[in-house]
Amino acid sequence: MLAPMAGVTDWPFREVCRSLGAGYAVGEMTASKPELRRTKKSAARWPVHAESGLRVVQLLGADPDTLADAARFAQDVGADVIDINMGCPAKKVLQVACGSALMKDEALVARILEAVVNAVSLPVTLKMRTGWDAEHKNATRIARIAEQAGIALLTVHGRTRADGFRGEAEYRTIALVKSSVSIPVIANGDITSGVKARTVMRETAADGVMIGRAAYGNPWIFSQVCAQLGMEATGVVTPNVDEVQRVVDYHMALHFDFYEESLGVRLMRKHLRWYFSRWPEVEPMLLDLLTQTDSLKQRTRIEAIFDAIRNAQK
Repeated sequence: MLAPMAGVTDWPFREVCRSLGAGYAVGEMTASKPELRRTKKSAARWPVHAESGLRVVQLLGADPDTLADAARFAQDVGADVIDINMGCPAKKVLQVACGSALMKDEALVARILEAVVNAVSLPVTLKMRTGWDAEHKNATRIARIAEQAGIALLTVHGRTRADGFRGEAEYRTIALVKSSVSIPVIANGDITSGVKARTVMRETAADGVMIGRAAYGNPWIFSQVCAQLGMEATGVVTPNVDEVQRVVDYHMALHFDFYEESLGVRLMRKHLRWYFSRWPEVEPMLLDLLTQTDSLKQRTRIEAIFDAIRNAQK
């Protein structure tokens, strides 16, 4: 599974990851407040009917009624699955008592989950962390609350809110969550290779893995996981320069079908930096690429970088 990541898991990137083996991809988290639903930024985070897989909308909020209303809205505009965010550790999210801050109030968690589950006819899932901090790991209690509320699937990131993304993820808590409920449990956190995915699934008995930052510029990780788990790989496991260029071209075609010119050029830059990070020798050429404001010039610079990589490999 591809994890929801703000500013990253838009429709074009979800499609790229699906083409390389991701069986499930969650959209960027979107605010549940009605006044924010129609903003230009939020509009791109609601279901895309061209989606080749399940349309999964992740909602962020702290009020049960508002989240329930947002879930109904998501269902009406084409969502297949509603995911509730109780894992985001970002300060601006915590300041409004959303994301992983909700894990401090188990009674509120129960009210939110029951309200959303009762509001829609779709499966409702929950993404959370192991707890607020090392002294307050309550993921197993929240997992049981979620199961009782009718949550269909749980994803657990193996860090507390206090950890942020620092240190190493731990999987013992995920294993405890898996053993405490009968609904599917997905392991998340530091799944950086197919081998790591297989190890984590064995250690936790999880039903699947969710991959986030390791997919930056490396959507082939899903093919690698498929290969390690004995599933049919839908793409190249070890990409060469031709394969990377093919995927970059595919990504850009989808990207500029989805975004207008100026916004598309800006939003593509981070993906290009990630794709080219596997070749440190082209770093001097990236400044020119990443300052382009015209998509045609951006493409021209990309072709020049790939030509330089091929020449260096001869």
